[in-house]
Amino acid sequence: MQFLYLFISLFVVLADQGLKSYIVSHYSVGEVHQIIPGILSFNYLQNDGAAWNILTGQMWLFYGISVIAIGVCLYFLFNKKYKNALFDVGLALVLGGIIGNFIDRLHLKYVVDMLQLDFINFNIFNIADTAITIGVLIIFIYLIFFADKDDQNA
Repeated sequence: MQFLYLFISLFVVLADQGLKSYIVSHYSVGEVHQIIPGILSFNYLQNDGAAWNILTGQMWLFYGISVIAIGVCLYFLFNKKYKNALFDVGLALVLGGIIGNFIDRLHLKYVVDMLQLDFINFNIFNIADTAITIGVLIIFIYLIFFADKDDQNA
């Protein structure tokens, strides 16, 4: 069953890296094109920091955090003690997102961001960021609403 979750992670990495490759090869930095008018645009940015461009240029910190986070995700995915489909899907999304951005940091020394929400003033992000955010939300939902029930059934 873990292979299903690793497949989800792989899908996130491939989608993330595929869109990033397309953006890098077809856009100039700062170039913006509407995809869904009033909703979504592609806006190519290079982010050498974390979310909201904090800790700019601290690549070694991001390398360390990424390696630790990947290890933690794999530990929980493969530990038989923590088996719940909702929890594992959340972990798989987080894992794929971390790997997607980690590839950029290793290869480019920055993360390619391109998704811009046109209906709200929000930071530009990528598929990996989206997967991490959705994965963390799923994990929180599991922990808040279902983890106690799993503990009682054990």
